Amino acid sequence: MLEEESATEPMSRVARKERTRRAILDAALELSSESTMAALSLRQVAKQVGIVPTAFYRHFDSVEALGVALVAESFVSLRTMLRDIRQGDPALADIVDRSITILADHVHQQRAHFAFIARERAAGPPAVRRAIRDEIARFEHELAADLSRLPGTSVWSARDLEVLSNLIVTAMVATAEAILAADDPAAEQRLVEQAQLQLRMVLIGALSWHSDPAR
Repeated sequence: MLEEESATEPMSRVARKERTRRAILDAALELSSESTMAALSLRQVAKQVGIVPTAFYRHFDSVEALGVALVAESFVSLRTMLRDIRQGDPALADIVDRSITILADHVHQQRAHFAFIARERAAGPPAVRRAIRDEIARFEHELAADLSRLPGTSVWSARDLEVLSNLIVTAMVATAEAILAADDPAAEQRLVEQAQLQLRMVLIGALSWHSDPAR
């Protein structure tokens, strides 16, 4: 429920609108944790926030549009952090180890968002599932571009760089979902170490790979 604004410090119209939008996003994230966005109604969200249903449309066109906004919000900070890891001239093994470690930390910091992505990726409304696929594809595209600038990758084709980035991102998504389901810190640590080992093994092959010019 939105709090009443202070009589001595009235909020601007823009600030009120942003506060309501933030409240709608938070309410949807909380309510969808009990099922999925597909089962969430506009009226449920409006009631949780403390606004009339018609006020919802000042911020989002539909519940699906609200879900798409949550997808974008869920990915933005993780993409920034992982992009920062790949700056400079790090070794591939360093990128893998640090990326998995950052991923595990981020799952804890943004657990509700990662749980949202894990649920909606399989059972969300079509627009939300598509937004998640697009975000994952963007991850892969950015990683492939960064890999192309690292030593030893000049002999790889663009297609092979895409295949490697897909392997890495797919493993990271699976690791994030496994961390969410981990029962205790020891189990989580084993998952992290296993993910790092798996990707190092992939990179052993990748570093000696030469693309077939005929493909």
